[in-house]
Amino acid sequence: MMLPTHVLGGMLLAAPLVRVAPELAPIGFVAGFVGGLFPDLDMYVGHRKTLHFPVYYGVAAVPAVLAALLAPSAVTVAAALFILGAAVHSVADMYGGGLELRPWEGNSDRAVYNHYRGAWIAPRQFVRYDGAVEDLALSVGLALPLLFLLDGRLQQVVLGTVAVAAGYTALRRSLADLAGRLVPYAPDAVSPFLPDRYFDDEPDR
Repeated sequence: MMLPTHVLGGMLLAAPLVRVAPELAPIGFVAGFVGGLFPDLDMYVGHRKTLHFPVYYGVAAVPAVLAALLAPSAVTVAAALFILGAAVHSVADMYGGGLELRPWEGNSDRAVYNHYRGAWIAPRQFVRYDGAVEDLALSVGLALPLLFLLDGRLQQVVLGTVAVAAGYTALRRSLADLAGRLVPYAPDAVSPFLPDRYFDDEPDR
């Protein structure tokens, strides 16, 4: 799934705070956003393996959530929402496409790495690939309750994220073709940092 979907999902995890602890809701929404974003910082360093932990984030979320419930504060709530956002992101990637330059072709058997079992989880493709129409629909669906709950800058963040999602969906296939054309001309100093899929459509090892 695309990054806008992940960050909106992370933000929505903080929705209960609006009722139970409204003073902590803003930090919760921000932490959920950052947590939903965090795993994809491995985009060019072992994508969906280096910072994606579909099991361990979930395990870490249990004490973090308990701490936030028993001793609610900006720190405990932020930690809990950050970890939950990263956990949901890592699990959600199982239900998207595989690790390949053109995931709509369905040639990859790698969606996200399970460090606990030491093996890749195969893509379920409920969302065919990041930036598919159904991915955009999911982003919009996650954004609607957030737009109702939020105002000010956070609401603007949600609107901007949906705009990015729409633009990415419109350009997704063109971007893959463009990358395939440009990569052969990448400077030698840059090539070692590009994922294998940019060269041969195979997933990162």
